[in-house]
Amino acid sequence: MRKQIDGLAAIVEGSFKLDPFSEAMFVFCNRARDRLKILTWEGDGFGLYFKRLEKGRFKWPSANGSETTMVLTDEEIRHLLGSPKVIQKLMRKEVKIGAVI
Repeated sequence: MRKQIDGLAAIVEGSFKLDPFSEAMFVFCNRARDRLKILTWEGDGFGLYFKRLEKGRFKWPSANGSETTMVLTDEEIRHLLGSPKVIQKLMRKEVKIGAVI
């Protein structure tokens, strides 16, 4: 989880071949599945949100060692984050799930 905005935007653009300036949110998870970073373009700059679980792990799709891109519905992102306050702030039409970093 060492990458910041520029590094995550480079992964979105280079590895996923997606536009980091799109309306999507890009969600990245660490190997231990207890931390998330969410990168989003807010029209005038990037927002980077971080969440660390004190107990438990995020439910994350298995990538079998490779980078995976998925499109999630609002309900699926709510389930992943488990936080209504975060959902209200990050509501978008689509969410891209990024690589394990």
